[in-house]
Amino acid sequence: MTGASADRLTKAAGPPPAHVVARALVRPVWRGMPRWAVMTGAVLGLMLAGSSRTVSEEPDPWLCLMLLRATALAFGLGLAFLLDDPARHTTATVPTPRPIRTGLRLVLVVPFMAVCWTAALFLIPAEGRPPMGAITLEAAAVMTLALTSALVAVRHSGATEPGIAISAGLVGAFFAASILLPSRWELFVGPSDPHWDDAHRRWAAVLVVAVLAGARSLGEPLRRRRTTVLARR
Repeated sequence: MTGASADRLTKAAGPPPAHVVARALVRPVWRGMPRWAVMTGAVLGLMLAGSSRTVSEEPDPWLCLMLLRATALAFGLGLAFLLDDPARHTTATVPTPRPIRTGLRLVLVVPFMAVCWTAALFLIPAEGRPPMGAITLEAAAVMTLALTSALVAVRHSGATEPGIAISAGLVGAFFAASILLPSRWELFVGPSDPHWDDAHRRWAAVLVVAVLAGARSLGEPLRRRRTTVLARR
């Protein structure tokens, strides 16, 4: 078979399916992930949840709720660094689309964080544990906000390591929401508060908006897209 024939066969076969490309990329993507940041956030969060068992007295439900919220924030801070990539502008030239590489990072880390959150819930004594569905909704919203912020930063800026700025913004937003929001928009309430259900409807809205914004930001960075369009012209 001549070289020209082989080229024609390769073109006819087309690019490999996305799942084949993704499988081949699992190992290099795993090596390139900022695992130290994700692990640090996970360990810190689990330590916070586990500290509820160091108190010899009867578990305080309010303290347990605050510890779980702090755990969710610690997990979110770790996830804020997930898309940090010092070689970002170098890997922008590889043929594999960024959505596949980013999606792989998410696929690798989300199950791990789900296991960590489940462990955190069961580290809290049953007597002081808040309703698990509601507090899990809060945690999912906080962690999704961190991931969405990273996706937006990568898509709309040239920053290679936006994690520090995102984590600082997440901490600021967390405390601002707990202090500055008026009572009718309050997010951080206790299970005995009559607005508990209303607050979690707002948490659900935050989660939905974050998921939609994150999904919209999975594409190629806008600057790269503009450069490609100009080059084609």
